Amino acid sequence: MRVVIQRVSEASVTISEELKSTILQGLLVLASFETEDSDADLSWTCKKITQLRIFDDNEGVMNLCVKDIDGEILVVSQFTLHAKTKKGNRPSYINAAPPNISIPLYHQFVETLSENLGKKVQTGEFGAQMMVKLTNDGPVTIIIDSKNKEF
Repeated sequence: MRVVIQRVSEASVTISEELKSTILQGLLVLASFETEDSDADLSWTCKKITQLRIFDDNEGVMNLCVKDIDGEILVVSQFTLHAKTKKGNRPSYINAAPPNISIPLYHQFVETLSENLGKKVQTGEFGAQMMVKLTNDGPVTIIIDSKNKEF
């Protein structure tokens, strides 16, 4: 499982010119799944996301997590995070799980993340053509890969 986490002051997803989800201060999480992803991958990643201390405390030090600031989370599925670009100019997505595997993983991820956050997580729509808008605060962007915990 691979996620890109962006600290945002606001973010939204629009599908077919209709606003689907919007958040204020919190995290925009772009998520991609592999066939081998397990419950342990989802659990570890969700815990890591909700406990990342990337929000400023009163002294301007990144010392608070999204839960500490009562922030929100918006999750958007993005299989292109598993793009392989080593050969040629057309990315290969062979490492991304097919929909029959990734859709249940996506729903489980959102549910687990909501449990860890203690409130509902906003989402895009799996497989839809989405317009994602965000104001990256910092900017702060973190990449987490459950198969490479040292990254």
